[in-house]
Amino acid sequence: MSKILWEEPFCAESSNCFRLGTDAEGNAYIAVAGREGVYLTDSREALATMIRDIKAGKADHLL
Repeated sequence: MSKILWEEPFCAESSNCFRLGTDAEGNAYIAVAGREGVYLTDSREALATMIRDIKAGKADHLL
Protein backbone atom coordinates (compact mmCIF):
# COMPACT_ATOMS: atom_id res chain seq x y z
CA MET A 1 0.00 0.00 0.00
CA SER A 2 1.25 3.45 -0.88
CA LYS A 3 1.70 6.23 1.61
CA ILE A 4 -1.29 8.58 1.84
CA LEU A 5 -0.48 12.28 1.74
CA TRP A 6 -3.17 14.09 3.78
CA GLU A 7 -4.20 17.71 3.18
CA GLU A 8 -4.96 20.13 5.99
CA PRO A 9 -8.33 19.45 7.68
CA PHE A 10 -11.46 21.14 6.37
CA CYS A 11 -13.80 22.10 9.20
CA ALA A 12 -17.41 23.17 8.91
CA GLU A 13 -18.90 25.80 11.19
CA SER A 14 -19.37 23.14 13.83
CA SER A 15 -16.65 20.88 15.13
CA ASN A 16 -16.87 18.39 12.25
CA CYS A 17 -13.60 18.18 10.36
CA PHE A 18 -12.43 15.90 7.59
CA ARG A 19 -9.26 15.45 5.55
CA LEU A 20 -8.61 14.50 1.95
CA GLY A 21 -5.60 12.51 0.88
CA THR A 22 -4.04 11.02 -2.23
CA ASP A 23 -1.45 8.37 -2.92
CA ALA A 24 1.14 7.92 -5.66
CA GLU A 25 -1.28 5.80 -7.71
CA GLY A 26 -3.83 8.62 -7.89
CA ASN A 27 -6.34 7.14 -5.45
CA ALA A 28 -8.26 9.58 -3.27
CA TYR A 29 -9.10 9.17 0.42
CA ILE A 30 -11.35 10.94 2.92
CA ALA A 31 -11.26 10.57 6.70
CA VAL A 32 -12.49 12.31 9.81
CA ALA A 33 -9.65 14.50 11.08
CA GLY A 34 -7.76 12.67 13.81
CA ARG A 35 -8.88 9.26 12.52
CA GLU A 36 -6.94 9.05 9.26
CA GLY A 37 -6.38 5.30 9.77
CA VAL A 38 -10.10 4.74 9.15
CA TYR A 39 -10.95 6.15 5.74
CA LEU A 40 -13.06 5.80 2.62
CA THR A 41 -11.43 5.55 -0.78
CA ASP A 42 -12.78 6.13 -4.25
CA SER A 43 -11.68 7.84 -7.41
CA ARG A 44 -10.31 11.32 -6.92
CA GLU A 45 -13.11 12.68 -9.13
CA ALA A 46 -15.87 11.07 -7.04
CA LEU A 47 -14.51 12.38 -3.75
CA ALA A 48 -13.83 15.85 -5.20
CA THR A 49 -17.44 16.04 -6.38
CA MET A 50 -18.70 15.06 -2.95
CA ILE A 51 -16.51 17.67 -1.22
CA ARG A 52 -17.60 20.42 -3.63
CA ASP A 53 -21.24 19.56 -2.91
CA ILE A 54 -20.65 19.62 0.85
CA LYS A 55 -18.88 22.99 0.63
CA ALA A 56 -21.75 24.33 -1.52
CA GLY A 57 -24.21 23.41 1.24
CA LYS A 58 -25.88 20.59 -0.66
CA ALA A 59 -25.02 17.98 1.96
CA ASP A 60 -24.63 19.76 5.30
CA HIS A 61 -26.40 16.87 7.01
CA LEU A 62 -23.33 14.69 6.26
CA LEU A 63 -21.19 16.88 8.48
